Amino acid sequence: MPATDRDRLLRVARRRGALSAREASELGIHSQQLSRLVAEGRLQRINRGQYRSPDYPVTEHYSLAVTAKALPNAVICLLSALRFHEIGTQAPADVWVAIDRRARQPRLDYPRLRVMRFGGPALTAGVEEHRIEGQLVKVYSAAKTLADVFKYRNKVGLDVALEALREAWRARRFTMDELSRYATICRVHRVMGPYLELLVA
Repeated sequence: MPATDRDRLLRVARRRGALSAREASELGIHSQQLSRLVAEGRLQRINRGQYRSPDYPVTEHYSLAVTAKALPNAVICLLSALRFHEIGTQAPADVWVAIDRRARQPRLDYPRLRVMRFGGPALTAGVEEHRIEGQLVKVYSAAKTLADVFKYRNKVGLDVALEALREAWRARRFTMDELSRYATICRVHRVMGPYLELLVA
């Protein structure tokens, strides 16, 4: 393997944190070279067709960047979105993602996923884009995430939803107009109503 190809691959992996077989192909480098670098311990395979530099400094949200690279249409949601926005005390072991109801079930070796299926405005509304470790990651806004956790309170726990609502309100992470809009989209306006009244009382 020419040193220039090796250097180019490792340089890209160090800069971006992750490198795909497709990106290697776009550089004119055969995917077999990636396998050789893995065998030498110069790269680590994290998913099918995805590799990372073992020297790359991993941040708290590295798993979100890996997920977004593998699943560009997925949106980080629920407990993972709360964690990203630093709301509440949840530290989920899985990455929670929302995908279209008709999409194929995603499979990743890393990280472990909790897949939720959303449709219509519930999928498309409130999506923000954040740059994490060089990767563009879609994450629901704080207000949309709060509406989602109330909608899926049976899965995440009502206590988690209430804690997140109180903490986000104290930190002024949303306006009532924003929250009302997403509560309507998620059809939880009546559910959230009594708790919102207590907040502003």
